[in-house]
Amino acid sequence: MHEKRIRWDACGRSIAMVPEWLRYTWSMIRQIAPQFFTTDIPGTLAYYKDKLGFECRGTWQDPPVYAIVVRDQHAIHFRCADPPTANPDKYADELLDAYLVVEDADSLYAEYTGKGVEFTRELGNMPWQAREFVVKDCDGRLLAFGSSL
Repeated sequence: MHEKRIRWDACGRSIAMVPEWLRYTWSMIRQIAPQFFTTDIPGTLAYYKDKLGFECRGTWQDPPVYAIVVRDQHAIHFRCADPPTANPDKYADELLDAYLVVEDADSLYAEYTGKGVEFTRELGNMPWQAREFVVKDCDGRLLAFGSSL
């Protein structure tokens, strides 16, 4: 028989006092990793390493058909495949492929500026209390990076 234990959150409150939607479960999801398609895994790996500061965790097959990059314990997976047809309004409507929450958007923006990264939206404060910028990667994906104000 499994015995229930009282669990406490970081503020010292019983989990029972925390709203249901804020509770962690025993099978808590700890990370989600997007899988992006690319037709040039070596080129994509070079861009994510040299421009965005990710490290390659591994590639599979030769030539590679799958790869994983990581930065700050977060991963992005790449699969060699033709990407879906892009929405023709993707850039005008800023249809993001991913939103990455960062500790300090200003610091990361300065790092990426120094590496010549292409921005589709410069660093700025947003009405939803975030400081953000948007990068267009080597395959045309839009990646937003933001920190709380």
